[in-house]
Amino acid sequence: MMYARFGFGLHKFLRRKITLEEARAVIHHNMAHRETSFLGVLKKGIFEYPASPYLPLLKWAGSEYGDIKKMVTDDGLIAALSKLREEGVYITFEEFKGREAMKRGSQEFQVSSNDFDNPWLKSSYVGESGGSTGAGTRVSHDLDHRAARIPIQMVSQHIHGTLTMPGALWRAPLPSAIGVNNIISSGVMGNPPRKWFTPFFGGDLKPSLKNSLAHAYIMNVCRLHGLKVPPMECVPLDRADIIVRWMEKMLAEEGAVQVAGGVSLSLRIAIAAKEMGVDLTGAVLSGGGEPPTENKVATITSTGARCLPSYYFSEVGPVGLACNNPVDCNDHHLILDHLEVLQWPRTVPGTDVKVDAFNITTLLPSAPKLMLNVEIDDYGIIEERSCGCEWEEFGFTRHVRGIRSFRKLTGEGMTLIGSDMERILDKVLPEKFGGSAQDYQLMEEEGENGFTQRSVIVSPSISLKDESEVVRTVFEELGRGDAAADLARAFMSQGKSLGVKRMQPVWTNRGKLMPLHMVGKPEE
Repeated sequence: MMYARFGFGLHKFLRRKITLEEARAVIHHNMAHRETSFLGVLKKGIFEYPASPYLPLLKWAGSEYGDIKKMVTDDGLIAALSKLREEGVYITFEEFKGREAMKRGSQEFQVSSNDFDNPWLKSSYVGESGGSTGAGTRVSHDLDHRAARIPIQMVSQHIHGTLTMPGALWRAPLPSAIGVNNIISSGVMGNPPRKWFTPFFGGDLKPSLKNSLAHAYIMNVCRLHGLKVPPMECVPLDRADIIVRWMEKMLAEEGAVQVAGGVSLSLRIAIAAKEMGVDLTGAVLSGGGEPPTENKVATITSTGARCLPSYYFSEVGPVGLACNNPVDCNDHHLILDHLEVLQWPRTVPGTDVKVDAFNITTLLPSAPKLMLNVEIDDYGIIEERSCGCEWEEFGFTRHVRGIRSFRKLTGEGMTLIGSDMERILDKVLPEKFGGSAQDYQLMEEEGENGFTQRSVIVSPSISLKDESEVVRTVFEELGRGDAAADLARAFMSQGKSLGVKRMQPVWTNRGKLMPLHMVGKPEE
């Protein structure tokens, strides 16, 4: 029924057209009605929905709708959310993912990730989030929510000069929803990509029958509405030269080109261009998926191309979009027309280190997940600053930069499954190769070429006949997981981004052994 509703809704979605002026007007309207919109979602989606997971928290804190409305009216949205956070009305990252019960004082409330779904969605399909630190959460990508995000995407592309630029994707197919989302949204904006390159085809990744049929149906509906949707072309991770040649052709013919694929995939294109001696001046390499470090961005821009980062959270959509006058390579404007963000101290699991984790509240009724002070596993710098770029026209004067996750591993635009890896490190590897969980650790670091590299640290006390067998075991175990885990496995396998290091696992300064050691991250 869910897929059927999406199918019917897609026809209506694709018939929508929007001009740049209309997009601007939508954002201005949303910004002018932020508090009203929040109160409407709070009333209907939480207080008038008996199954809402927030109701027990609000009751425990003694907060009624009228109390919150008065706080918002008298003191503003940020002050009201801060007060609620102080009173215990928040959701930790683990609670939001359904991995832990909500515990406040002596009270305990059982929740699952689906409990936070917006109960009033109409037409939606289900994709997979990246599975940052656990099995991929099923996320309803409601078409109304996607339509609500198009004005922001349209204005962003206008600000950075890519709205009418010929473009391409280098993205995986379903269950990753990014490629499909890009196709249908860009179709509504009138500029679908000319090419869809995919790193996987055939044996590398075997999509389920459901995903294969869903993909075929969506593409056929798009074509029925007159969109020139490109077929997927397989371009493995080590053949970025194919994309460079196409970009070179577009630059010669039209003077500009954009490829969306994420930070590490953009880096692969840049390295290939340098090796081939191709000047990418006039090109834009865009996308998120991981922090755009100075090393990566320097390599990308050395080709003449611009690097255009973005900051998305799968359950929300865009959290931050690139500043057009940035102070560093990871400087974004918070997209405040559909969310609010607080920073709150959070102890990094397994350490005594605290970071100011982002807590997100959704404001629009189209949000696929209703979030009220929901902690995500990212932290960074949020600051009020005038930069002079066009985003300020909409009141987007708060910037977010220095974004890092305190517990996830990223790379090639995909996130690695933390809970699966912890099981593999704690149980699978010791049972197969000997030793205990203290003899194994996963390490992430940025290599000399700028790519995110991962290594399974194996203590020298463990006797190994063949180190590659450790990597094969990790891949086999990830392959037995869900679709998101298998997608992460396919990226690592093809990208050759997992190796073995014979050394003692790294303990923190506070005497803790973390299963995931991230070089340069706060647990050091």
